[in-house]
Amino acid sequence: MATFHFDLVSPARLLLSEEVTQVDVPGVEGDFGVLAGHAPVVATLKPGVMTVYASGGTQRFVVFGGFAEVSPTGMTVLAEVATPAAEVDRRRSRPASANSRKAATSSRATRSTTAPARRSSTSGRSSACCRTAP
Repeated sequence: MATFHFDLVSPARLLLSEEVTQVDVPGVEGDFGVLAGHAPVVATLKPGVMTVYASGGTQRFVVFGGFAEVSPTGMTVLAEVATPAAEVDRRRSRPASANSRKAATSSRATRSTTAPARRSSTSGRSSACCRTAP
């Protein structure tokens, strides 16, 4: 299968620069695929997953905005934010840190206590409507 040069660039780093067979792009006007010999085009990216097919296998990247340019010399994606999908999955699958557990425990303890009853300024009686429910 025919190949073309592809670069994926974010402000932080160059994520990928290699010869590829196909790139599937999340475009604002619809997702589209690019193969060797594609007509020149400039497109705006929407948040989504970009899939890059090469002889070495398939790679997926999560992108948030940016531009894709297809020219006779290849394709360049300038992404506002781009991360390999494997890194995103790794972050999500990590167990909660000790700080996260402490924060969750603290918020439960705060919710379980009730506020003292408010006194009405005119009658001196408690106002039941102002108590917080457990």
